[in-house]
Order: sequence, then structure tokens, then C-alpha cells
Amino acid sequence: MHRIHTECLLATSPQKVWEVLADLERYSEWNPLNIEAHGEAVPGARVRMVFRNLAGKPGQVVRQTVTLVAAEPGVELAWAGNVPFIFKGRHGFRLVAEGEGTRVIHTEVLSGLLPASWSAERIGRDFVPAYEAVNEALARRLGL
Repeated sequence: MHRIHTECLLATSPQKVWEVLADLERYSEWNPLNIEAHGEAVPGARVRMVFRNLAGKPGQVVRQTVTLVAAEPGVELAWAGNVPFIFKGRHGFRLVAEGEGTRVIHTEVLSGLLPASWSAERIGRDFVPAYEAVNEALARRLGL
């Protein structure tokens, strides 16, 4: 199992951050990792997603329907995807009010046969920078 954990502090309210994260249909306009999403940000929703394949060749994408496992306005947005035995992931954003801003805790837990073949070094090299790029793009989207 691998855990990816990134954080950023944004100078805006959790509700404003939520509005951008929950607007799944507009991910193609700003999100460099989850480059397309179709669905509603409600618990249990099935969302069709296209994301960059960080484990494959440059330019490859993965198309998968994920399930929203958390969708609490101003608090958390998370989804889970699964390919039996091969891959299981839970990707999420936790929003924590901090002073006048919001700490965004951006994580993913990966398990299954495919992630088991990846080293911690590979996760640090290929995955963490992509998650940090999402955090930076989120800040830009919010005009920060």
C-alpha cells in the first residue's frame, strides 16, 4: 500500500475551495491530473473521470468511473476507484479552516497488484509532483 500526502494553505475560505473542487464538469479547465470529470459532487455519485496515467507512458490517460465516497461541502471531497486485484485507490481533498484561509490536505491511498510493484522512490518521483501541481493549479483557479 502507498499513501500520497500533499498539503497547501490557501488564503480563502473552505467554501470557496469546495466550490472549485465540487465543480467536476470544469476540471478540464484547470486540473492537470484529473483532466476530465462528469458527474455531481454528491455522496455515492458515479463520476466518469479521465486522469493522466502517472504509472504509464507520458501522455497516456486512464478512463474510469469512480464513486464519490465523501462529498461534504466545505469539508471533504473524495472518490474511490477499483479494478479488482489490480488497483484500488481513494483520492481526496480534506479542507480545514486555518486562520483566514484553508489548509487543503490532498491525499491518495493506493493498493493492489499494480501499486505493490511501485517503489517509494517512484511514488515520490512520479506521483507526488503531480499532486503538488494540482494544489498549485487549484490556487491559480481561485485567483491566489
